[in-house]
Amino acid sequence: MSSHSREQTPEFTQLVEKSLSRRRFLGGAAALSAAAFFTVSPLSRAVAAATQSSPLMGFEPVAASTEDAFIVPKGYKAERLISWGDALFGSVPEFSDSDNNAQAQAGQFGDNNDGMSFFAIDDNNAILAVNNEYCNYELMFPHQGDNMSAEDVKYAQAAHGVSVLTLKKDNGRWQLVKDGKYNRRIDANTPMAISGPASGHALLKTAADAKGEQALGTFNNCANGMTPWGTYLTCEENFHGYFGHTGNGEIPAAMARYGISAEGGRWQWHQHDARFDLAENPNEPNRFGWIVEIDPHNPESMPVKRTALGRFKHENAELVVADSGHLVVYMGDDERGEHLYRFVSKGKYNSDDMAANRNLLDEGTLYVAKFYEGEGGELKGKGEWLELSFGKNGLTPENGFASQAEVLIHARLAATQVGGTTMDRPEWVAAHPSEPVVFCTLTNNKNRGIKDNQPADGPNPRAENHYGQIVRWRPENGQHTAAGFDWDLFVLAGNPTVHQGNLYAGSANITADNMFNSPDGIGFDKGGRLWIQTDGNYSNSGDFAGQGNNQMLCADPDTGEIRRFLTGPVACEITGLAFTPDQRTLFVGVQHPGEKLAKSHFPFGGNRTPRSSVMVITREDGGVIGA
Repeated sequence: MSSHSREQTPEFTQLVEKSLSRRRFLGGAAALSAAAFFTVSPLSRAVAAATQSSPLMGFEPVAASTEDAFIVPKGYKAERLISWGDALFGSVPEFSDSDNNAQAQAGQFGDNNDGMSFFAIDDNNAILAVNNEYCNYELMFPHQGDNMSAEDVKYAQAAHGVSVLTLKKDNGRWQLVKDGKYNRRIDANTPMAISGPASGHALLKTAADAKGEQALGTFNNCANGMTPWGTYLTCEENFHGYFGHTGNGEIPAAMARYGISAEGGRWQWHQHDARFDLAENPNEPNRFGWIVEIDPHNPESMPVKRTALGRFKHENAELVVADSGHLVVYMGDDERGEHLYRFVSKGKYNSDDMAANRNLLDEGTLYVAKFYEGEGGELKGKGEWLELSFGKNGLTPENGFASQAEVLIHARLAATQVGGTTMDRPEWVAAHPSEPVVFCTLTNNKNRGIKDNQPADGPNPRAENHYGQIVRWRPENGQHTAAGFDWDLFVLAGNPTVHQGNLYAGSANITADNMFNSPDGIGFDKGGRLWIQTDGNYSNSGDFAGQGNNQMLCADPDTGEIRRFLTGPVACEITGLAFTPDQRTLFVGVQHPGEKLAKSHFPFGGNRTPRSSVMVITREDGGVIGA
């Protein structure tokens, strides 16, 4: 029996009673309440019932699956583009199931691909930039990470970062061009410039970089962003586990807030590379947790860490050009009880001079979101963006902030100081292509309602939230630069076959046929379809019975209807999505199939090592994906 189906504490009972009134906001015919929220938006025109047939979606949904396979709807086909270890250059050996090394990996596609962006050159040539987040030591090494050496660490470092791929369309199929002019690997040792307000600050200086203006490498690159001027943004997320302390020194509180410990994480880099040993390089962690801008069109260009966007565990970066011309970047900090951020550029985007925009991300204002609970406990309300600027809102020397650089380096501490709302792991953010409405996945939070600073309220209404939800907001007057916004919940993920009569069943647009947990990746196509990817519990039992492997779903933001579009292989996460401009090809990532030695051999079958891969999806009739 589910833990949430048994007799509960009085506090939980009160939460459920309050939540039942909240559910009316999303449920059935009462979805008209959602229309009232979006009264000035065409998004509300079709809102009549969450189960209404969507005019946007024309595919037959797939069933939940536990197969070791990548399953797409009838009338669609999926083909493998590239997998971990595939060579980008003719001089580099291909992946071996038993014999791999750092030198080869430096020229091969990296491991655990995540966020990605497609850059069209013309109808038949393109660039695909893909994040390589981390490694699975249990698959990478015969010793499964239990006996790491310096050479093993070099191999792992080479598998991190970003892979830039040259693609060519041949006989209607996009394929990798080996030795293509744009092919490039960016890893944990690639030189990077540090720009913006924190560049040169004492907290970024090391023995190897006395000026604090140039770092080595990027790693744990989660999701991504794409600028209007044609560059790629890669986001550094869980950087904390790569650092440790070989001495007896204490970890400063500001570093501990980011999860850094003396023992270090599972990666063990600090034991074999002094750069990651806090006893040798105490400032090195401050040089990670940033958003890095990469020019995919120039393999010789140096990536740039843009410090004005703040330092935290970045998930993705969603860019919007506001009506005023200012660039707005929405960002989530993916950890339980952390925050949602917005950056507004000081300068304005110049569509006539792409070069003039290159440093637009170096000056501007960073904000953190504050959500207010709706009247009567409804799952909607108002919110505001709180400025994170030195000298304002308590960001003063008396409270530990001596400059704007320190506000940005310690963005988490600054967000807490000004009173930002603690969230259920803010993951990807996606802005509607034609409406001023923004969505963010809140994937889960086992600490919600347990820790004093994380009450179950507002857009995070469930204690011990293990299903997740998607919050959306509309800026005041439809202006992304506005100080305030209105919010509601687009969906509460849940399991209506296990739970009834409370929020753990999910919102009314969740049924036994489309249920899922832990929404993570998210993005819109040009037609306004919202694509949702999951990284959750794939046990298919208990609270998660019937939900199967991780999956990708498609949603109509008008009607609220959600359909399952694909399912992934055993133990994987579905993450990363990129469309071609004609919307007839979709690139989707399969990350860590067979993690923790689960029984997967995707994508090659047999007894082959499971390998993270990018898949290419098309319609058999050549039509628009999802339509």
